[in-house]
Amino acid sequence: MQPTRIGAVSIDPKLLEILACPACDTRPPVRQEDDRLICDQCKRRYPIRDGIPVMLVDEAEQGN
Repeated sequence: MQPTRIGAVSIDPKLLEILACPACDTRPPVRQEDDRLICDQCKRRYPIRDGIPVMLVDEAEQGN
């Protein structure tokens, strides 16, 4: 299985399967969009830096 490539950022699909939003009580999965991981429930956008997802609530941007 090849990593998902969007722009210059690659996240392994197996990693995306286990990542979840740490801010939500139900720990919903996140999806990749450009250089961010997005929670569809709370709309937080977590940055990906140097290919590493930064899943810290304090680092997330609030989405709409």
